[in-house]
Amino acid sequence: MPQTRRRLLAASLAAILAFPALAAGPQVGKPAPAFSAQDSDGRTVRLSDYAGKTVVLEWTNHDCPFVMKHYGAHAMQALQKKWTGQGVVWLSVISSAPGEQGAVDGAEANRLTKTRDAAPSAVLLDPTGTIGRAYDAKTTPHMFVITPDGTLAYQGGIDDKPSADPADLKTARNHVEAALTELAAGKPVTVRTAKPYGCTVKYAS
Repeated sequence: MPQTRRRLLAASLAAILAFPALAAGPQVGKPAPAFSAQDSDGRTVRLSDYAGKTVVLEWTNHDCPFVMKHYGAHAMQALQKKWTGQGVVWLSVISSAPGEQGAVDGAEANRLTKTRDAAPSAVLLDPTGTIGRAYDAKTTPHMFVITPDGTLAYQGGIDDKPSADPADLKTARNHVEAALTELAAGKPVTVRTAKPYGCTVKYAS
């Protein structure tokens, strides 16, 4: 019996080594998860609609202090305007469940875009959290950059200063800005992942 147990143990170990656990969520260097969602104007938006274009996904919650840091200082809007002006598609995603902090309907999302002078290509409403979970979006903001061929080039925090203090924007390295600049120059992205920070995404339980 002991010898049989040893053989079974050895076989189990070999199986584990041959088939390592799959990484959770999307992986940089791999195809970005496909999705389809309604935007704030009621139109259906698919990632495949933007084949051939660089795409930024920005998870957002207007009541989150970390999001307010970037919008209150007009930093997020400036980034949106700069890069959409260069042909990048910028999709703001709201995965807050109904009744949770940050949840809005299309009309409210459009009002926020206007009053904050924001400039995303579209605001996607994800009340069921389907897109958020596909991307393993954890915080607001949580940022993703997708190359024109659909490969995930960056995922993580927007910068390297995990605080809600607008003063930190002056000395922060903006990872999204850096990734987009490198991609536009035909260079590989230097920082491909960074720890996301902010408020937790308010998914439906």
